[in-house]
Amino acid sequence: MKQTKSMWIAQSAIIAALYVVITVVLAPFGFGEVQLRVSEALTILPVFTPAAIPGLFIGCLLGNLLGGGIILDVLVGTIATLIGAIGTYMLRRHKYIAPIAPILANTILVPFVLKYGYNIPLPIPMMMLTVGIGEVLSCGVLGIALMKVLEKSGVFVQSHVLKKTNVL
Repeated sequence: MKQTKSMWIAQSAIIAALYVVITVVLAPFGFGEVQLRVSEALTILPVFTPAAIPGLFIGCLLGNLLGGGIILDVLVGTIATLIGAIGTYMLRRHKYIAPIAPILANTILVPFVLKYGYNIPLPIPMMMLTVGIGEVLSCGVLGIALMKVLEKSGVFVQSHVLKKTNVL
């Protein structure tokens, strides 16, 4: 069964809304040199649907804006999540390594924002470590747990991955 355009838009909007709500509600944990952005667990969703890519992009953009991020953080953080979401989609057939994409994108990019945007005095390698640990926990541990729950629930039964249909 082919996914309709309206279903694709609805999925994307729901994912964006979830990302924003989780980011804003848990903002004290999701910003700074030591961060655990729980909403990044949603970067596993491109394994199930490409509609997650724009949803994560828009959700991260709005979450960063509403969370009080500076413009550099809003732009670079959102691009990191977009790169991660696209990478997850590209690795969808290897779902247990798919979280590597958002982990790497954020681990590499976010510390530069922290250093040069927020003037955090820690060395960039140290912030790569702290951001990376947070990303492993959110994308790797929570993301894989979310993936398993979604697989068991059958929410994405008509997924392009599971039924090999095209979404667009």
